[in-house]
Formats: sequence, C-alpha cells, structure tokens
Amino acid sequence: MSYKSNSLKHLALQRFKKNFWGVLSFVFVILVGIVAVFAYAFAPDSSQHANQMHLAIHSKKPGFKINILTIPSGLKNDQNAIEKLFFGTQSTDTEIPISDFRLLKDKLVYTEYASDGLKGVEKEISLDVFPNHSVKPFITEKTFLFGTDKYGRDLLSRVLVGARISFFIGFVAVFISLVLGVFMGSVAGYFGGKVDAIIMWIINVTWSIPTLLLVIAITLALGKGFWQVFIAVGLTMWVEVARVVRGQVISVKEQQYVTAARALGFNDLRIITKHILPNIMAPVIVISAANFASAILIESGLSFLGIGAQPPMASWGAMIKDHYNYIILGKPYLALIPGLCIMSLVMAFMLIGNALRDALDVKN
Repeated sequence: MSYKSNSLKHLALQRFKKNFWGVLSFVFVILVGIVAVFAYAFAPDSSQHANQMHLAIHSKKPGFKINILTIPSGLKNDQNAIEKLFFGTQSTDTEIPISDFRLLKDKLVYTEYASDGLKGVEKEISLDVFPNHSVKPFITEKTFLFGTDKYGRDLLSRVLVGARISFFIGFVAVFISLVLGVFMGSVAGYFGGKVDAIIMWIINVTWSIPTLLLVIAITLALGKGFWQVFIAVGLTMWVEVARVVRGQVISVKEQQYVTAARALGFNDLRIITKHILPNIMAPVIVISAANFASAILIESGLSFLGIGAQPPMASWGAMIKDHYNYIILGKPYLALIPGLCIMSLVMAFMLIGNALRDALDVKN
C-alpha cells in the first residue's frame, strides 16, 4: 500500500513537472515569497515600510536620478541586524534631495532640489555635524528605477515591501480556511443526519452573504489593521473548503477500507484523520491554490477601500488607491505597476491550481 501511494505521488509530481506554465508559476511564486520575506534586504529604501519621503521629488518618472544629502541626527539606533532585516531600519537621519553643493571652510553650502526648472533654496550647515568633518559619504546619487510616488517615496521599495502583505495574507487566509473548512466538512460528511443539517445551514447562511460585505463587517468588528484583515479574509473562505470536503467524505466513507477500519475498532477521530482525509486531499489542495489568489484580490480590494492595511504600511491595493487618478494625469505607471504585480501573482496561483488539478486527476 505504501509503495502504491508513493507511486501515485511520483506520477502526480512527474505530470506537474511536464506542465510548463505550472512550473514557471511555481518558480515565480517562490521568488515572490523570497522577496516578501527579505524585502528590506532587496529594497533600495530600507526604512520601515519604505516610508522615506522626499516631497521635492514626488511623482518622478522611472529612472530618475538625484543627489541625496543625509544629515546624521547623532541618535543611536538600538535595532539589531535581525530586526533591520525583517522589519526595516528606524531611520532618524534627515535626507534632503539637492541639486548642487560646495564646501566653504567649516561649512557645507547646498542647494535644495526644486522641480519644474526652478532654483531651490540655498542653505548651509556646519561640518561639525558630520563625523570627522567628512561630507563625501553622506552625499550619494540615488536612482529611482520605478520612479517616486506622490509623497516622493521610492516606488520600487514600496512594491517590494508591499509584496509581503499580499503574499502572506494568502498563507494566513488559506490556513484559517483549511482548519475550519476541513473540520466542519469532515464532521458534516462523516456523521450526517442532524449534524450535517446544522453545519450545512451555517455554510449556506455564510455562503449567501457577499464575500466583500462579510469581510468589511468582520474588519469593522475587529478593527482596522494588519492581522485583522488576515483573520477576516480567512473567516470568509472556509465555506468552499467545507463543501468540497463534505462531498468527498460522503463519497469515501462507505469504501471498504473505511468499513475495515470500523471493524477493527478504530474510533471516529482516527478513521477521519488517518484513513479518510489523506485520500481526499487532492481537490482540497487545488481549491487552496485558488483561495490564495482570492485572498490576494480581497485584500487588495479592502486596501483600495481604505479598510485594509493602514498607512504607512505598503500595500499594492493602497498604492493603487493613492495613485489611480494619476492614470489620467499622464503618470499611469504609479497605479499600473502595483496593479500588474497583483495580476501576475494572482495569475501564477491560478495556473498552479490548474496544473495541480491536471496532475492529481486520477483519470490522466
């Protein structure tokens, strides 16, 4: 039996490997996952939430270059390397975009950047502010590959950090939906009768409520925030899993190996967890991939409505909300870039779901 099981898994894996789009999407999702976990290591702006603002250079085109003067505050940063890697750097220094600078004895004279061909304000600062009176390390040329948003923040950094919310909401929401859905569906399908009727009534009532409306209601009850959105999305996706699991359990519980398990005196919990669930996980895995995509879309919609991840947290949906009016103002990339990120990640999960469905289909 073990050999057969391993052979079926091997065949399914072989079929999945032959699906070009499925494998490509899987690799893409893995890359996005790595970027999401180590976003601050890849982002040019490693400040928390990539929220370093430079209002003087707002809404600049991709590839924009400017000299940035960093004025040290002298305050100590108590963060360790792990905190900086996963949560960003708490920056206390002041960054100023400049168009020109020169040294005069014991002071630095610089001209602040001004757009539209205007001349910026000329200011000066004592060299005592800089360690060893050395200014050179504190004036760097920065290139904004994706340009800047309406607050002058690096759009590339915001996109990279925003991947964290969109990616992890899929994991949390799918985990919650699997725990609730598998439990409710297996109990309803296995015991039947009044238990099935009660659970199906709960499923049908939950199913009848529009998903977005239910998420908004749960979010308002739990409050606006990062984890509240994760929980709210997860609590609305379990009904699909429960219906699939219930149907599979009903069709499997009369099989001979289940009858044999009952004859051997195994309790219901063991029969469900050890004998039934392992044999019905194929459709559950496929629907979980689709739920990943749905969770990303729901979170983006909530952020667009302003009840998802709250500022200054970077979220692809919130980035579209902040810049959708720029589509008609000649700078559509500010909204299109995060929109394309959402579309590509959702499409990748849907293609993985299709590939898994074909690979796990016993008729193939």
